[in-house]
Amino acid sequence: MYWNRHDMTGWDWFAMSVGSVFLWALLITVAMLLYRALSRAPEPPRTPAADLPEQLLAERFARGEIDEEEYRRRLAVLRADGAGLTKT
Repeated sequence: MYWNRHDMTGWDWFAMSVGSVFLWALLITVAMLLYRALSRAPEPPRTPAADLPEQLLAERFARGEIDEEEYRRRLAVLRADGAGLTKT
């Protein structure tokens, strides 16, 4: 039943040491991941889809792709209630 007569050989000590190091590394890794997951700041709220076109238009104006007149005209169209926007 006991092939090594209750004594630990050099390989037994080596395997126990390596196993112990791996166990502690695993426990520390799990603890760090758990800490990071629980202490993570909440994500900022996403912008509604209605604000996205106005934001894109403002970015184009800021980059200089469109002038102020075109920006104001397109912004008025985006903010219009939809009356007169349909084709007749």
